[in-house]
Amino acid sequence: MMKKPLGIYIHIPFCIKKCVYCDFLSAPANKDIINAYVDALINEISNCRQNTFRHQVQTIFIGGGTPSSIDARHIKRIIKTIYEHFDVSEFAEITIECNPGTVTKSKANAYKKAGINRISMGLQSANNEELKSLGRIHSFEDFIKSYNILREAGFDNINVDLMSATMGQTVKSYENTLKKVIELGVEHISSYSLIIEEGTPLYEATDLDLPSEEDEREMYYLTEKMLNKAGYKRYEISNYAKPDRECKHNISYWVGTDYIGFGIGAASLFENVRFSNGRDLQSYIDSNGLNGPCEEEELSENARMEEFMFLGLRMMEGISKRYFYRRFKTEFDDIYGKVTKKLVKQGLLIEDDDNVRLSKKGIDVSNYVMSEYLFDG
Repeated sequence: MMKKPLGIYIHIPFCIKKCVYCDFLSAPANKDIINAYVDALINEISNCRQNTFRHQVQTIFIGGGTPSSIDARHIKRIIKTIYEHFDVSEFAEITIECNPGTVTKSKANAYKKAGINRISMGLQSANNEELKSLGRIHSFEDFIKSYNILREAGFDNINVDLMSATMGQTVKSYENTLKKVIELGVEHISSYSLIIEEGTPLYEATDLDLPSEEDEREMYYLTEKMLNKAGYKRYEISNYAKPDRECKHNISYWVGTDYIGFGIGAASLFENVRFSNGRDLQSYIDSNGLNGPCEEEELSENARMEEFMFLGLRMMEGISKRYFYRRFKTEFDDIYGKVTKKLVKQGLLIEDDDNVRLSKKGIDVSNYVMSEYLFDG
């Protein structure tokens, strides 16, 4: 029997110090809290309430927070538990997020031994003053040290996260960051513009010295220009990869693969039901990871179609009309033909026989394009 693909996300909500722009569910914690949380997490994984015997795990992503800030033995236990309770493909992509300054040789070797084969590193900038303004705990030199440790441990699939339009950043300094990361030969680069989220220290701050809109757009176009020239293919709005180094876990989200999240605040989508865990750390620990989802929703057909469109259109290859029919047993043009023709006429979409994808102009206003595929009401 051909099994359905499944992704697993593990949330580690701990970090050394929370960055000023971060609105993720994360905070510093002592060893006792971390130990208790991991015990609860192991118990939640061991008692997964979804029936996954028809599924095979293709991707595992350990995110946070800063997973590399906790003892590597916890990571090994988590991965071991997943293998004990799920059918994990021998070719599974297993990623852990690492922040510079929290990586040691012993951790890197432990990750490799545990089966992790992909690293995602949060650099953000190669400029130390810009890193300070973001509240990062590391310098660029710390990043290089951590990067070299991971390479020496045998990791040959490393992503680096970058951030543009940050405080005090110039087009020149951002270009320098891109150059330095390209020179390292990393396999994957994610580049995002700074978003100032409500509830973060940046939201309350004044006089942030942000780049102008013109400079922000120049950074945006510079990213694609420099990375394409260096051999990175843009396969999603904010993601670039060397050949065959695209992030399989993220792609699984965008194409609608089932996934299960473990840990506080972790979201899941399994057999058309979306659910998420509660966000309170102490409640999660007190229940030993079994306090159940705080929100659960069975997606309607319209909601599933909407997700198919606005997630699928994030991918540069766009969406397939044939795949739409296989999934929904409905012709694409019967549902979305009219709005697609309008957006093609506006120059925002490109439509081939089977394919609909964003044009270069459409990428710049992707939020508008995707909103056009939402059902009224």
